[in-house]
Order: sequence, then C-alpha cells, then structure tokens
Amino acid sequence: MSIFSGIWVPVITPFADGAVDHAALRRLVRFYAEAGVAGLVALGTTGEPAALETAEQDAVLATILAQAGTLPVLAGVAGNHTASLRSRITQLNDLPVAGVLISAPYYIRPSQAGLIEHFTGLADLSVKPVVVYDIPYRTGVRLELATLLTLAGHPRIQAVKDCAGSLDTTLALILDGRLQVLAGDDMNLFNTLCLGGSGAIAASAHVHPERFVALYRALADGRLEDGRPIFHALAPLIGALCSEPNPGPVKAALAAQGLISDELRAPMTRATEDLRERLRQLVDA
Repeated sequence: MSIFSGIWVPVITPFADGAVDHAALRRLVRFYAEAGVAGLVALGTTGEPAALETAEQDAVLATILAQAGTLPVLAGVAGNHTASLRSRITQLNDLPVAGVLISAPYYIRPSQAGLIEHFTGLADLSVKPVVVYDIPYRTGVRLELATLLTLAGHPRIQAVKDCAGSLDTTLALILDGRLQVLAGDDMNLFNTLCLGGSGAIAASAHVHPERFVALYRALADGRLEDGRPIFHALAPLIGALCSEPNPGPVKAALAAQGLISDELRAPMTRATEDLRERLRQLVDA
C-alpha cells in the first residue's frame, strides 16, 4: 500500500501570547500519533505558514519531525516565486520528510502549461515524493484533468490532495490509477473513499481523530455498514469546522478540549462566539 493512504492531519500551528507554542505542538503530534493517523502535514494551509517568519516555519517543521518519530510527515510548499520555491525544495531534500505537498502558484493564475512546468520543475529537483495540492479557491487557478494526468507521468509525483470539488475529476483520477487521491475537502471524505480514493488530508481530523481513522479502516475493508454511521455522526462536526475560515474553527475546537490556546495571527480571526459554543457541544458529543 502506498504511503499516501489513510488519514493525514494537516497540523495547526499553536500560538501562546503571540509566539509559536512548541510544547503544545509536541502534545498535538503525540495525540495524533496515538490516535493511529497515517501521517502528518507540516506547514500546510491549516498550519498558517503565510503568517510565520521563515525561521518560525523551520522551527515548526523541526518540532513536528522530532516528535513524530517514524510517523511520516509531509512538508507544505507554497508560493509564486520560482527561485524561492526551488531553494526550499533543495532545503527539504536534506530533511527526513516523507514528501512535499506543493500547491499551484497563487495570485498570478498561470496557464495550464505554466502549471505543468511549475510542478514538473520542482518534482525534478526534489528527491522526495511530491503530492500535488489542487485547491483553486485559494490559489485562483484550477488544475485541469489533462494537466493532472500529465503530471501523473512524473515518477516523483505520486498523489494529489483533491480540493477542486469536481466529482468527474476525482473519479477520473481514481480510475487512471497512477496518483493516490487524497480527499482535501473534508465533507467529500466518505464519497472519495467509497469511489476508491486512498485517504484524506483532513483538517477536521484534528478533533476525534480516532473516529476518522475508524471510518477509513471500515471503508478500506469494505465494511460500508460500519463506516456509514461513523461518517453520519462526524458530519455535523465536519460541517461546523468548515463553516468559517480555516483554521479558526479547528483552533476553537482544540481550545475547547484544553489542547491549545485559541490564538491566530492577523489577518486571521478567531471563530465567532456562536460557533465556539456550537463546537464546545460537538467535541463533547
């Protein structure tokens, strides 16, 4: 089975009094490892990397890697300055990451040919497996199916985090079989797994991760009658965690459990009081 299967948690970056809370970060990594998740993502969208200085990003990644032990860790790579991204890939080549999660260049909206060149060039430079991150509502550009199928021919591009919201694309990639398809839109986790997807990188799995792991195992084993009620029970939580800008709701839920302080960096804001109250009820359910 590919390493890019199962439930992966894109770990938040906890703050305390404005600084990165590395003690809380270590606790979270232990918590998810004990829950049986397949891997972790450091510095993904949920980890607020755009709000971190370069030294802080490096420190967050180091803490996660040190605490994760043998649990695989993907490192998020995002940006639109090619030279900087190439430099980052070179740095990550020397670290014990399991792979790199690379998004399309944001803001500049390159052509599909430009996207192929972008991902291919970084994959050529990387000595680690590459997971393509297709999230058009953040980058402003969608990876068309033909582009993804072209990228699937690269030996180091092994998976896609699928946030495009296209059932046709999801199914076509699964049927093609060359890329492992990881659900990135949490509410699509159930149908992606039922279609034959390999797992998920799910921000919602920060909360009750053991239930997400149980859902994956049930569906991977073909136990639909076991998996369906697990997902039905998780759906209200997933909906609440996705109802306001990420990672505000996730941090509110973790704070309600006493795992972190409910802090984000501007321009991100905390979840609204109504949502925080709703989450307090859901995490106790």
